[in-house]
Amino acid sequence: MTTVNGLPAHILLVHAIVVLLPLSALLLVLSALWPAARAKLAGPNAILSVLVVVLVPITTDAGEWLERRVARTPLVHTHTELGDTAIWVALPVAVLALLVWWRRRETGRPGRTFLAPASTAVTVVVAVLSIAAAGAAVFDIYRIGDSGAQATWQGQFSSAPAPEGPRG
Repeated sequence: MTTVNGLPAHILLVHAIVVLLPLSALLLVLSALWPAARAKLAGPNAILSVLVVVLVPITTDAGEWLERRVARTPLVHTHTELGDTAIWVALPVAVLALLVWWRRRETGRPGRTFLAPASTAVTVVVAVLSIAAAGAAVFDIYRIGDSGAQATWQGQFSSAPAPEGPRG
């Protein structure tokens, strides 16, 4: 998939990543820290986070396709390099979201199970790792998005309104 309705697929797919990865990161933190949220959000967020992991390489592949079709500038190069890091922040969010869901699923089952859902120590470690992974994901997606916006828009608009007249 290189274009959608005549537009580069990357410019459409990127919006999904920019919205869904931070959303999944937020849901991860909520479900890791708050038992009531965990009960309702752990399953849906596990699905969402895996969807994001699937979308990231599709989006970066579409971006690399687009990179070969635009002017090669330092800003485009920076954006492309940063874009390659997205998978490395999406994966920990997904792994931890699956772990939170699994631990929630195991709660209430008799005996000690994998990763001890009743263990306070494990819960604290998972919460701390979730906060770190979520923070890294949001920061990285911000950096990637900002570099893409700079590459796309720098020098392409005026701070003054365009003169009235026909718009081609």
